[in-house]
Amino acid sequence: MDALHGAIQVAAAFCGTLGFGFLFNIRGRKLWLAAFGGLLGWLMFLLLEPLVSSEAGRYFIVSATITTYAEIVARIEKTPATTFCIVTLIPLVPGSALYYSMVHVITKDMAQFSGRAFYTVELAAALSLGIVLVSSIFRQISNFKKKRWEKLKGK
Repeated sequence: MDALHGAIQVAAAFCGTLGFGFLFNIRGRKLWLAAFGGLLGWLMFLLLEPLVSSEAGRYFIVSATITTYAEIVARIEKTPATTFCIVTLIPLVPGSALYYSMVHVITKDMAQFSGRAFYTVELAAALSLGIVLVSSIFRQISNFKKKRWEKLKGK
């Protein structure tokens, strides 16, 4: 892939994330931070292509990284992490895989459907696992800090 094609994809990821941010009623600085997260996620996805041969592997790595970004930005902005997490991951949603799965169902091509459907589920699972892993880690850290603070406060 040439640099121009990659730059267009990254710009489209930014614009798409920005649009979904409007739909989710995110405003001001938070909207721009969310859109930047979408740009960062897609840029990372493209840069990992020569390094990680499995597309599902790239989905997992990028979703974990972008969820980390969303968790950190949410704490800085004093906003729930889902505000950023959902919107920043929009460019990674496997829409074309889902679309072609449905096309094969409609055309009754079950052999193609099963392969496409498995691929779609694989990508969605990788995306979900990255989110769950990082969110769980951040939740555990937050609980640890809260318990530690309560312990210090109680003394």
